[in-house]
Amino acid sequence: MVSTTRLIASVPSNSRSLALLLGLLLLGLAAASDWFSQAPQLSIPLVVAALISAGLSRWGIPRLRQLKLGQVIRQEGPQAHLSKAGTPTMGGLLVVPVGVIVGGLVAPTDSRLLAVAAITLAYMAIGAVDDWQSLTKRHNTGLTPRAKLLLQACSAMAFLAWAAWDQQMASAIALPMGWLLPLGLLIWPLGLFVFLAESNATNLTDGLDGLAAGCGAIVFSGLGVQLMLRGHEGDPALAGFCAAMAGCWLGFLLFNRHPAQVFMGDTGSLAMGGALAAVALLSNSLWPLLLMGGVFLAESLSVIAQVWVFKATKGPDGVGRRILRMAPLHHHYELGGASEQQVVVGFWLVSLLLVSLGLLLLP
Repeated sequence: MVSTTRLIASVPSNSRSLALLLGLLLLGLAAASDWFSQAPQLSIPLVVAALISAGLSRWGIPRLRQLKLGQVIRQEGPQAHLSKAGTPTMGGLLVVPVGVIVGGLVAPTDSRLLAVAAITLAYMAIGAVDDWQSLTKRHNTGLTPRAKLLLQACSAMAFLAWAAWDQQMASAIALPMGWLLPLGLLIWPLGLFVFLAESNATNLTDGLDGLAAGCGAIVFSGLGVQLMLRGHEGDPALAGFCAAMAGCWLGFLLFNRHPAQVFMGDTGSLAMGGALAAVALLSNSLWPLLLMGGVFLAESLSVIAQVWVFKATKGPDGVGRRILRMAPLHHHYELGGASEQQVVVGFWLVSLLLVSLGLLLLP
């Protein structure tokens, strides 16, 4: 990600035009997949979810403001972000159900979609509780880290138990060139790790206007396309669900772009990660998710590395070294002189490149 510095610095900052361009690009990708598969599996859910999401966001943002659900900005972050205090948050409540419902209607009889919808809404609820506690405390800390992880883990284990009972989860991970990595019962701890890691990675990525929403729309689109390309007939049900989730975030992006009128909060970011993990586990797409979601991975690793190096080099004065100006990674570039929107669109471009690479290296 550090090699993207020049790319980020050269990005224009017209947020409205760039958000619309991203939407058209992902719609074109969905249309190309539909043309190739000779079925409108991705375009329709994407467009329907995007339109409904945009409409609900326009209607709901004033209601969130009336309820005084204004974001509390952490003092330790970039000082330029303090001006965002009071922007309505918990926007995930407006759009996540849209993606879930539209995605579920793609194949109403497919039990996998009901399971993915359930875990997505469960993670949305965990995020909503976390956001609500932050708002009532008037401090950017909601649930304790232990309580949040426990709730995430319990929800994930319930999902994994259903997947094992219904024989919906492969015990070997599909890799490029036809390779398989047999795991057997180890798929259980791996599945739990994927849920916790992915949901917290998307949560960490939600730190700049439009960053998580744009990257999420790109990754969901990439997963949907690769699901249509794999095998003889692909996996239209889960692919359509991914398209609907991409659409709901594109609709939200119209209001979450810089300067944001609304934030998704943990309500949206945890749900995004939970949905990505669930789809990947049920469709044996852990490799594509790892590659296409490289921005989420880099954001998470940047925090882990920053904390580890600081603690390992801490001296008697309690001060240690830092490898980044600030973690997560997007703040490193922001404090390096790039504008917020340049960082966001730069990360979108990296996500698009990773999706392209993931489509070339299909399992």
